[in-house]
Amino acid sequence: MLKILIPTLTLVPMSLLLNSRLLYTMHTLYSTLIAMISLTWLKYPMDLDLSFSNKLMFIDPLSAPLLVLSCWLLPLMTVASQNHLHQEPAIRKRTYLLTLTILQAFLIMTFSASDLTTFYIMFEATLIPTLIVITRWGNQEERLNAGTYFLFYTLASSLPLLIAILYFNKTLLLTFMPLLHSLQPELQNSWSHMTLWYGCLLAFMVKMPMYGLHLWLPKAHVEAPIAGSMVLAAILLKLGGYGVIRISTALMPLTNTLAYPLLILALWGIMMASSICLRQTDLKSLIAYSSISHMGLVICAALIQTQWSLSGTMFLMIAHGLTSSMLFCLANTNYERTHSRTLVLTRGLHIILPLMTFWWLTASLTNLALPPSINLMGELLIISSMFNWANITIIITGLGTLLTASYSLFMFLMTQRGKLPTHLVINSPTHTREHLLMALHLIPLILLTTKPELFTSICP
Repeated sequence: MLKILIPTLTLVPMSLLLNSRLLYTMHTLYSTLIAMISLTWLKYPMDLDLSFSNKLMFIDPLSAPLLVLSCWLLPLMTVASQNHLHQEPAIRKRTYLLTLTILQAFLIMTFSASDLTTFYIMFEATLIPTLIVITRWGNQEERLNAGTYFLFYTLASSLPLLIAILYFNKTLLLTFMPLLHSLQPELQNSWSHMTLWYGCLLAFMVKMPMYGLHLWLPKAHVEAPIAGSMVLAAILLKLGGYGVIRISTALMPLTNTLAYPLLILALWGIMMASSICLRQTDLKSLIAYSSISHMGLVICAALIQTQWSLSGTMFLMIAHGLTSSMLFCLANTNYERTHSRTLVLTRGLHIILPLMTFWWLTASLTNLALPPSINLMGELLIISSMFNWANITIIITGLGTLLTASYSLFMFLMTQRGKLPTHLVINSPTHTREHLLMALHLIPLILLTTKPELFTSICP
């Protein structure tokens, strides 16, 4: 565990002390090396239930893929941000990379925390670097407003979780997660215990976010710089899914009375968020709402708690992390050339940037879960497990899939096809750096399609 965490922390002095000419190159190379070493986590947890464990940290089949995804994203964020920070003074470049590194360290500690109290502290700590990135490096004037939404939604929803953790500490005298899973403290069917159960889940439902608690997400995505959007879509939303699986499988029993309201809201959210996507004029806002739609499926699967649904949750979280991060990178390459995210004003780009159109097509097809992508495996497992749970859900999930295909194709056609607007003057071609960035998102998706058993043996 420490062989990843300590090298990540040594990136902090390196970001501050390294020669500014070598800063990006060395930071990218070093973080790529950390990402490569982290791939070893995918082997050992599949052989053992708990691995690299001690009193403070452990890795199991649930946390290992998310940890690897977190490590994989840091070099990609550095590569994606180079053009954005090109005109910035050296001190701001250093601070930017320092903030991303600290966020990475907090994420590693969150996903590997073995104690609920430590998990809560690290879960909240990820808020600070993300908030700094959004408010200091966002492009638009509304970034402070977006930061305020993000801060207060997360803090307000986390207070019930803190109270629940303190309650467990007082009544059970422990908050150690592996022991909680073994004991599975039974909650009586009373109002106080129902409130406790919902309190545990509220913080994660806001983080995912569930439809109805989602207002902070489109604002944060639209105002955030490229690295902020990537880490929000790929990792921070997955903290919610991870937390739901960890907590809901530790507390028993999950009765229909407890699950139904959240399941109905999540299913309704799949439909509503997908429909909203078809009416969006802002490209980043469209991709943000698509995340809400996909996370609705993850919430449903995590609450059903069957082996199929939990495996599907893992599939979809990893697949969505890579796909949405890739879509935000593509949206950023468009914005850097056209200086607009409005879909009507940036059409016909396949004429000028034909190779980028290939990446747009690939990302759109993986987003709508075209076979043989890993997204399809995740959605099939979740939809099948929900159909086994209640037959009526096939109508909503089927319509959600249809709407997902509609807005994915709408996004592709609006940005790439059509006649080039006369006001657009694009002088800069696409760079090798950008094509490398897209390839590093797509290659893991393809490789995971060929070997999906790397993260299907979830034993909650």
